[in-house]
Amino acid sequence: MSRLGILGGSFNPIHKGHIELGKYCMDSIRLNKIILIPTYSPPHKSDSELESCEHRLKMCCLAAQNYPDFCVSNIEIQRGGKSYTYETLNSLKEIYSNDELFLIMGADMFLTLDKWKNPKSIFKSSSVITIPRNNDDKRALDDFYASVLKPMGAKAYILENSVTQVSSTYIREHIWKDERIKDLLDLNVFDYITNNNLYRK
Repeated sequence: MSRLGILGGSFNPIHKGHIELGKYCMDSIRLNKIILIPTYSPPHKSDSELESCEHRLKMCCLAAQNYPDFCVSNIEIQRGGKSYTYETLNSLKEIYSNDELFLIMGADMFLTLDKWKNPKSIFKSSSVITIPRNNDDKRALDDFYASVLKPMGAKAYILENSVTQVSSTYIREHIWKDERIKDLLDLNVFDYITNNNLYRK
């Protein structure tokens, strides 16, 4: 049985913070692999904010290629439509029927998890991993888990340390204005963005 970390998102674009998050979870929870899953269309964002799924999938593949414990799945892109996590996990459980799934998410998402579509199905299919941004955040996450999510059947790992906070929005807004943005991206991803003229306003 393998322990698989599921890291989904719009990845618009994928950056070093995403990879650092996956590596940190892998080391902390002893995961065997991280699966990056770019969304086709996330429920909480408008399509106008996104580069095409083809571009975002390609950038994920470029970012993951130097990490043998990372892979990329196009499962949500193939399905199309709004990308609901419970549907993705149900599909992954069919593919990886003998493995254990761990859904990785940021603190803000964790604190809304009870409002997601079919949260109990999510908790049945996977454990949840989240990371606080600071000590106050850690207390809020612990309290929310104990009072809301655990009674719903969730099993969660709230890790002790924060990782580097990087914003895809900030990258999109500054990539053509600030050369230092290059340091926040895998070099191949940066070259792909510039060669394809992505995120031009």
